[in-house]
Amino acid sequence: MLTQLKEAVLTVKETSELFRISRTLTYEAIKSGEIPSIKIGRRLLIPRSGLEHLLGQWAAGGAKHE
Repeated sequence: MLTQLKEAVLTVKETSELFRISRTLTYEAIKSGEIPSIKIGRRLLIPRSGLEHLLGQWAAGGAKHE
């Protein structure tokens, strides 16, 4: 169960590596609401399910992307 829970969220670094963008751009996308995030204390985590939904929207042409 802990393994599944760990995989349920990504760090900013992991997200930036996944999308192949800089950490700065990742933080900007989080701040603008383009990438969903959860803040727990000082940690900023990105739910994998939110990223999968976002990628699905992009594939369908429904989300803003460049």
